Amino acid sequence: MDRLSEMEAFISVVDQGGFTEAAKKLGVSKSAVSKHVSALEARLGARLLNRTTRRVNPTEIGLAYYDRATVVLSGAAEADEMVNAMQTAPRGALRISVPVSFGISQLSGIVGAFLAEYPDVSVNMVLDDRFVELVAEGFDVAIRIGKLEDSSLRARKLAETQALLVASKSYLDVHGTPACIEDLSAHTLLHYSHLSTGNFWRLRSKTGEERHVRVGGRLTANNGESLKKAAESGLGISLVPTFILGSAIEDGRLINVLPDLALENLGIYAVYPPGRFTQPKVRAFIDFLAEKLRGLGPERWPG
Repeated sequence: MDRLSEMEAFISVVDQGGFTEAAKKLGVSKSAVSKHVSALEARLGARLLNRTTRRVNPTEIGLAYYDRATVVLSGAAEADEMVNAMQTAPRGALRISVPVSFGISQLSGIVGAFLAEYPDVSVNMVLDDRFVELVAEGFDVAIRIGKLEDSSLRARKLAETQALLVASKSYLDVHGTPACIEDLSAHTLLHYSHLSTGNFWRLRSKTGEERHVRVGGRLTANNGESLKKAAESGLGISLVPTFILGSAIEDGRLINVLPDLALENLGIYAVYPPGRFTQPKVRAFIDFLAEKLRGLGPERWPG
């Protein structure tokens, strides 16, 4: 008799309060349950149950063994479930939350390729720059950029990007070009309202010193693409991720302000709800993203 069967019989007897009910629960004979428990006690050399004509109760040692045995059986069941989940083909509806600009410029094509490879999966891609509540709002995956806040969510890093200070030539011709971080206080700074640092830009000088620059003025927006367009229109200086900039600097529409800044790499993450196992459709999608975005460093984002 194997140990797991003995444990299962013993736990069922304790849970059900007797051999007869345990046998019904397990779908075996009463004698089979009794043999498993007797074999367990013999192997351990300890009495685990006090048996009376009306009731079966665990001994002190039996209670201690029960606590440990339930953990072992639970782990064994989880291992079985994990194998079954890993062998299940991805299928069903996948609801994902993606920042607007990243979704349009980077993810739309990847999602199309994913759907072609997994015909049994459908995708509902919600473009929104706010941080959604995954579980409460029914999302399977969210893409987040920048520093992750502490949470119970699981996360996988997919790639990195950077943010550059940019402005149009027309703006700089009128207002001058800042020579250092301190000069930014005299300029119009275009503010991204979903910035994780609130109303501050966190910048590093070329010597590596971190400086906080207060932002907020004539324009605040909740979308990076809008701030890029505003900078192109000469409204001020904006801090824009490279995947949004595309070829704007190469084409001369924007100028990299303070190019000597020590740029901070911003992680691009897939976050998903916690749980013992990841659904096959979620696991397949995140693996697919990681493969497609592999090697795309901050300076190599396609425009």
